[in-house]
Amino acid sequence: MTRKTAFKIAVLPGDGIGPEVIAPAVELLNRACILTGGFTIEFEWLKAGALHYQEHGVSIPNETLDITRNVDAILLGAMGLPDIRYPDGTEISPQLELREKLGLYAGVRPIRTIPGLPLPLVDRRAENLDFVLVRESTEGLFAARGKCLIGSDDVARDTMEISRATSERLFDFAFELATKRKRDGYPGQVTCIDKANVLGSFVFFRKIFDERAKLYPDIEAKHCYVDAAGLNLIKQPWTFDVMVTENMFGDILSDVGAGLMGGMGFAPSADIGDRHAVFQPCHGSAPDIAGQALANPTATFLSTAMMLDWLADSFSNSSCRKASLLIYRAVDAVFSDGQHITGELGGTAGTDEISDAVLSKLQALATANV
Repeated sequence: MTRKTAFKIAVLPGDGIGPEVIAPAVELLNRACILTGGFTIEFEWLKAGALHYQEHGVSIPNETLDITRNVDAILLGAMGLPDIRYPDGTEISPQLELREKLGLYAGVRPIRTIPGLPLPLVDRRAENLDFVLVRESTEGLFAARGKCLIGSDDVARDTMEISRATSERLFDFAFELATKRKRDGYPGQVTCIDKANVLGSFVFFRKIFDERAKLYPDIEAKHCYVDAAGLNLIKQPWTFDVMVTENMFGDILSDVGAGLMGGMGFAPSADIGDRHAVFQPCHGSAPDIAGQALANPTATFLSTAMMLDWLADSFSNSSCRKASLLIYRAVDAVFSDGQHITGELGGTAGTDEISDAVLSKLQALATANV
């Protein structure tokens, strides 16, 4: 692995609240970089999204795709608007195109509660959740995107695709993640979420999971049907460590995980492949609050911390890890006293209040060398 200290990041602000949460996130990255030292970041701002589609007829131009293939990482805001759609009626979603074209098969959705937030589950064990859902992001039921077969307006068919090659890479990613987490004191467990009791494609999915599990004898491999997984995410989410599942199931369950954390504004994500990675908040473009400075930027801030962790691993740069940890600590410190309550939790803290508080705490922690 070649060590690198100068990084180029593509920034796609997108639609709705996307630009509003991306701007302070880039400022946070710049500040963390300066305070930590040991690396530099150059940002390249690119266009894509529903508004770009409305004006130019394409959701993500070829020049944007070309640039994303040659940067170190990609930071994305939010894409799509409900009133702007493709001819088949689906929403504009260039983030899905990036996953497909860049081979970003592992969708990483951390479920980690932040101390001090009012959370939906009353069990005290739910106050300290820290597990990860890994969602396959290039095939599954989403492989039918743009290929729906509608016969005489009587029936519509979308076809699920599960391939051995992608599933093996996905499961290896999940087991490697569990191995890394086990070294940090986590249980060292991977749970395959499927519907193998009904669908043959998931029998195949589970078969591949069991094969790859044998390569990781130090990690406990478990199975859970998706309906039971949904139940257990509400009744006993603290029993999970790493969950791995198909695209559509992961899309749904990751939103349940966001609910456990307090809402989509606290849910970061990454879509990772063998050579490329995109980092973005799990939430959408929220056009109903766009332009009002109400958006919670926390998920985007935490996504930047994930990006720095990935850069640290990918390019052997420990300074990136220090900057990532600094961001995590700053975010946690801001919410720990219960004074900053965002809109999705019934409070009034908006984009500026949260951004200013996190930036201020970042500076204080770095100055105190915490």
